[in-house]
Amino acid sequence: MKKIELEIVAITNSRFQTNSYAVVLGEQNGLRRLPIVIGGYEAQAIAVALEKLPVSRPLTHDLFRNFFYAFNIELQEAIIYKLEEGIFYSKLICSNADETLEIDSRTSDALALAVRMGCPVFTFENILDKADAYIDQENESLSEEDSQDSQAEAGASPDAYDPSPATDLKKMSFEELQDLLERVLEKEDYVQAIAIRDEIKKRKQKD
Repeated sequence: MKKIELEIVAITNSRFQTNSYAVVLGEQNGLRRLPIVIGGYEAQAIAVALEKLPVSRPLTHDLFRNFFYAFNIELQEAIIYKLEEGIFYSKLICSNADETLEIDSRTSDALALAVRMGCPVFTFENILDKADAYIDQENESLSEEDSQDSQAEAGASPDAYDPSPATDLKKMSFEELQDLLERVLEKEDYVQAIAIRDEIKKRKQKD
């Protein structure tokens, strides 16, 4: 079966699960997208490597990368090979001087390692097709929930409004953003750090 190479397009808040993120993979030389729901820690592990953020100490995936280098193990590719009940299954193709092995992996871990090791990520046509069908089903469910939420919020008071992180950042001064960036980096909240850094970049470009 022909493999399709993917690249990480974005990491964003998940539309399908609260308090979760989605890493969005895009088909190289194509338009299809593959959003995969991951946890906060996993999102940070991928974001740190993508954005080359400084870390005070090696993260778990950095340790694995160092282990690979120390023992001359090459990570050739990561493959997302199965989608079942909304869960993606992946494997790592690793090799040394003697043999090539397939190692089962969570997809989030496979992506975090692939970014660090600079290896390609692949999937198959049937996975993209199944993902499209699954996303359509989720979108229908979300539409029904949004309709119910809109009715419930019709009589809500203005005090119930919870501003998004992006809105908060836009209201902050440049100095406040820089101070906040230092504090979230100290707490190792790298996903939030990326959002703050992006806002700082936008303002520098306007100046």
